[in-house]
Amino acid sequence: MSMSLLLGGIDIGGTKCAAVLGTSASETVNILDKISFPTPATPEEALVQLGDALEQLLQRNPRGELQAIGISCGGPLSSREGLVLSPPNLPGWDRIDVLTPFRKRFGVPVGLQNDANACALAEWKWGAGRGSNNMVFLTFGTGMGAGIILNGRIYAGANDMAGEVGHIRLAEDGPLGYGKQGSFEGFCSGGGIARLAQKMVEDGGLVEKSTLLLIDNHLHELSAKDVFEAAHAGDELALMVIRTVSQQLGRGLAILVDILNPDTIVIGSIYERQESMLAPLVMEELKREALPISLGVCRIVPSGLKDNVGDAASLSVALHEYEQQWD
Repeated sequence: MSMSLLLGGIDIGGTKCAAVLGTSASETVNILDKISFPTPATPEEALVQLGDALEQLLQRNPRGELQAIGISCGGPLSSREGLVLSPPNLPGWDRIDVLTPFRKRFGVPVGLQNDANACALAEWKWGAGRGSNNMVFLTFGTGMGAGIILNGRIYAGANDMAGEVGHIRLAEDGPLGYGKQGSFEGFCSGGGIARLAQKMVEDGGLVEKSTLLLIDNHLHELSAKDVFEAAHAGDELALMVIRTVSQQLGRGLAILVDILNPDTIVIGSIYERQESMLAPLVMEELKREALPISLGVCRIVPSGLKDNVGDAASLSVALHEYEQQWD
């Protein structure tokens, strides 16, 4: 698509909300402006404030007519009905219609997707998944979720719950994630990595001199950032944690490769920042676990949009909604 489209994005989160304005042309996105604020107490207030913020962005960036609005929000939700269905991080958002207020106020097509699907659309349209026909995007940040593109279309499943890969159990024992011990999210998320390190510190053994032990005892609660910093410095315990995380990431990816046969898997957040440390071990495990003929056609790549993926996500939902008109 060569013409430049003016798109609005709405991001609804548990702690903050944001309105974004951007343009899309020739497989690129340009983020023009953004307003963010703490999430208001009620959904009604939030939707009014988000509408006001988008109005303000349009006034201070006169670029022609707005073509579509995309909304990105944590699930569960119904993208078809435009309803947010009581996400755990948004108390009180029970069957809230988020599409109608924006359609009425701005008179343009409005679409809704969960945040992982929105990020998948952004990477597919403008990032590391461009040109792909069958792509999986993995969040690998606070949690582990997936957005799936199959045969050139977003795949949401029967009720928008496709891609909840964090809930898959990879081991009988392991850190807690998504309410399940040893889950994909338990091993491969910021909190999961910290919990795994914490358990290894508590177990002791050959790691008495680990810097992680010092941090845990004297400085602050362990974080994934601490683990990677210690691993880069050669800390033995931290390297053991990273090996476990990498192996489990490889196993999780092998399941996706075998079942979905994607041509591209894009991994965001932690993987994008720590690819040099994770990738060799991940590929080692993947080669052991996945079907060679399927793995042979699949690229495993870090996010192309990097820190912009969150802002681009809602805009990609707007582009997707705009394009649906012509399907």
